[in-house]
Amino acid sequence: MPEQPLAATGPSGPTGPRPTASGPGRVLVAVYAVFALAATSRAAVQIATDFAEAPLAYALSAFSAVVYVVATIALARRGSGARRLALVTITIELVGVLAVGTVSLLAPADFPRATVWSGYGSGYGFVPLVLPIVGLWWLHRTGRP
Repeated sequence: MPEQPLAATGPSGPTGPRPTASGPGRVLVAVYAVFALAATSRAAVQIATDFAEAPLAYALSAFSAVVYVVATIALARRGSGARRLALVTITIELVGVLAVGTVSLLAPADFPRATVWSGYGSGYGFVPLVLPIVGLWWLHRTGRP
């Protein structure tokens, strides 16, 4: 019986990219899920209780919640469409954290109340700043070579 050639190994494995929710990616998905829950809860309470006090900050909290929810779902799913959605969403997240973090420090009067991304996520131990960097790295690591 002739020998079968060995399949190529590496980050992509023998059948294409490794699922983003495999191995250490499961932890990444779990952290995104926690942030999706936290940001959604925070935004809901802020909007329901005192939206008039800081509409920009609270609207940004709601936007960050949507970003975390979509990123969580995209990272947990398989396929190139989910991978592209995760890439776009996490890129938006990184730009949002950098933009909101910078503006919240330069124009604190515009942010009388904190958001998840205020001060680059200082209220959450800067995890909102590090998370998209790790997410983009993981997408690159598990992508096609």
